[in-house]
Amino acid sequence: MEQEQLFEMTAQTFQGLEEILAQELEGIGAENIEVKKRAVTFEGNKETMYKANLWLRTAIRVLVPLERFVAKDEDELYENAKKIDWTKYLDLYSTFAIDSSVSSPIFTHSQYVALKVKDAIADHFRERTGGKRPSVDVERPNVSIHIRISDDKCILSLDSSGTPLFRRGYKTEQKAAPLNESLAAAMIYMSGWKGERNFVDPMCGSGTILVEAALIATNTAPGLFRSEYGFLGWKDADRRLWRKLIREAKRAQKDINCKILGSDIDPDAIDVTAGNIERAGMDDYISIRQIAFQDRQVPKGEGVLICNPPYGERIGGDIEDIELLYKELGDKMKQDFTGYDAWILSASTEGLKSVGLKTSKKVDLLNGGLECKYVKYELYEGSRKEKAESEE
Repeated sequence: MEQEQLFEMTAQTFQGLEEILAQELEGIGAENIEVKKRAVTFEGNKETMYKANLWLRTAIRVLVPLERFVAKDEDELYENAKKIDWTKYLDLYSTFAIDSSVSSPIFTHSQYVALKVKDAIADHFRERTGGKRPSVDVERPNVSIHIRISDDKCILSLDSSGTPLFRRGYKTEQKAAPLNESLAAAMIYMSGWKGERNFVDPMCGSGTILVEAALIATNTAPGLFRSEYGFLGWKDADRRLWRKLIREAKRAQKDINCKILGSDIDPDAIDVTAGNIERAGMDDYISIRQIAFQDRQVPKGEGVLICNPPYGERIGGDIEDIELLYKELGDKMKQDFTGYDAWILSASTEGLKSVGLKTSKKVDLLNGGLECKYVKYELYEGSRKEKAESEE
């Protein structure tokens, strides 16, 4: 059998997650991986593309570039988009939608860019069919098309994902300022935790960190919760291959021996978290309770704590309240989390200073557009020197 030809793809992600996404792509067998700004390009075949949508935890979407061109004005944009042979990807009975991402002094309105591409595709068909064209369906299109413009450089792509990949499908309820699923997964990857130690989130909110931790530890593909993907509406969709990959992913799931513990002082947050855990099928692996973090008891020994405590820009509140909250969190970690690695994501500089512990690592991340620090604290007994000597 002739080997299927490789083609180029682009996995989009959030700022700061590119290297982790590249590692994920390597893990599914992608080739010629190159890290870009908020994206990673790679090559693979149709199976690689399907696996990327099924397995990538830190990607937003997977695009297949069709054409690159330069457009100095809207007419050049229209003409270049129109000359693509869209009949390879659409027929008169297909529906399509256009998504645009624009950073350009020439094209200042992304919706207008999407409209011009839509007109170009429609006119491409009208000229070949005597006035007939496919319909637009922005809710559930057969084919999703993405136009990216940076200055005058344009890339037209097919969007193989459709709905962004971080919308797993289990989180139908959420509290204020929820954490994005892809960011939560990346935070867990950065911690190095893979399910070999106990895991705690003492301010779990909607439970996103807990669920993503359980998915990683049980080797559960994040795409298993969705039934709709952009590529399933394509002319060349291989549903047999897709079903095979789904079966393989289900067989790859495993049990874990560690404890994954979550808590929150807000009873509504616990209710929301419980629903999200159940929809993800992770209720056998995650234990939650309503309790203030100050009263949270955790298993002794080694473990990982990851949390996203409130900060003023997201939740509201006086800076004095935030500083007190973070000081109490630091005191709690010093008192009861000996042997743990603790990681805190926050946009509050003053709050993080109030933790009162020496950091061992800091990573710049964006959470909902806010610039945050993801900070690590190593909570071992004794001094750093004693810790180093004990490991020699």
